[in-house]
Amino acid sequence: MAGAAHCSLQAKRLLLDPKFEGYKLSLEPLACYQLGLDAAVAEVQLRDDQYTLDHMRAFGMYNYLHLDSWYQDNVYYVDQFGRVMNLSVTLDTALQKPREVFRLPTELTACDNRLCASMHFSSSTWVTLSDGTGRLYLIKSGKRGSSASEKWEIVFNEELGSPFIVAHSVSFVKSDAHSLAVLLLRVEKDELDTKGSGFHVTLEWVTIAEGKEGDHRYEIIKRRVLQGKSVPHYAAIEPSGDGLMIVSHKPFTFMHSESDKLEENDDAKVSNEKKDPLYYWQQTEDDVTITVHLPQDITRDDIKIHFSPDNICVTLKDQPPLMEGKLHSSVDHESCTWIIKEDKSLEISLIKKNEGCRWTELIVGDTRGEFIMDPSQCSEIAESLMHLTSEVMVKNQE
Repeated sequence: MAGAAHCSLQAKRLLLDPKFEGYKLSLEPLACYQLGLDAAVAEVQLRDDQYTLDHMRAFGMYNYLHLDSWYQDNVYYVDQFGRVMNLSVTLDTALQKPREVFRLPTELTACDNRLCASMHFSSSTWVTLSDGTGRLYLIKSGKRGSSASEKWEIVFNEELGSPFIVAHSVSFVKSDAHSLAVLLLRVEKDELDTKGSGFHVTLEWVTIAEGKEGDHRYEIIKRRVLQGKSVPHYAAIEPSGDGLMIVSHKPFTFMHSESDKLEENDDAKVSNEKKDPLYYWQQTEDDVTITVHLPQDITRDDIKIHFSPDNICVTLKDQPPLMEGKLHSSVDHESCTWIIKEDKSLEISLIKKNEGCRWTELIVGDTRGEFIMDPSQCSEIAESLMHLTSEVMVKNQE
């Protein structure tokens, strides 16, 4: 409510064109570029036992081109030799020749019961990949894109049962440990379903975390399974890794196990432990200031900060991102700066693109920071709420 009291909607006159006459239909053909591939895409046709509408929606209509949302000029695909190929797409030149960035260790054609290989870009430096045979790979890619020499490194791989495709994944930091949550999609035989299609759809929510106390090995710390009777139109994990968002024609329900109760008790203990905020932030009508306390051995060369209009990524040395995610509102990323203060703290300045708009959070879904309000802002908010209070007791309280 306090933030809403300071927001206003005003037209920016400088952006209005008084000579604008309207949109016109263009009959010019769209630019279309073609490029021959060294090897065909690893396409997997539906088998005779995959005959339902859910099979077709999940696997038969699968898009083999994977857009990297963190570097939007780049798409990836897996070819028939198990190579992950990168293709740079631009609007004003021809397509660049595909280049190999990774090769799956397994021979794909050796497995009869397989699905199409799938991948999802969890963050600007992490990739989750399925070879279609039931094995999940967690890959540290480093900076991706056509201008970077990518070197994908496997940090975790494990057989997780029957084949699946990767529906979604997110990267986040929780309890001072880097974690990734992955959502796997399967269409499985349902022996109890005698009147329907005979199949059910399974969503497996897997959380993989880095070991504590300097152990950089990753391991599965939680597996949760949901079942439904239709392939979801949309299924994703929340940025914080604490929940799922599913849009589906038919409902999904959790399949509970005995280990879930033990894990819930462990989560309750962790939540009861109070920890200092990871960062502090303040704001004015024009900018946002973030303060992060740095470890003693961190120097300026160890700090890497990437600004974009809607996102921020702060990395110390070769560790997982300290802060990463979508900002509450857009910023002028070319004017954003950072310095190291005398008290060995990192100070980041973000310039708001929408001046006067109050932010209710810094990074969407990130609760590890603490907002510090200036005393003048407190009095300003109090004055704006003054009309809601009275010193006279109301007799008729109804």
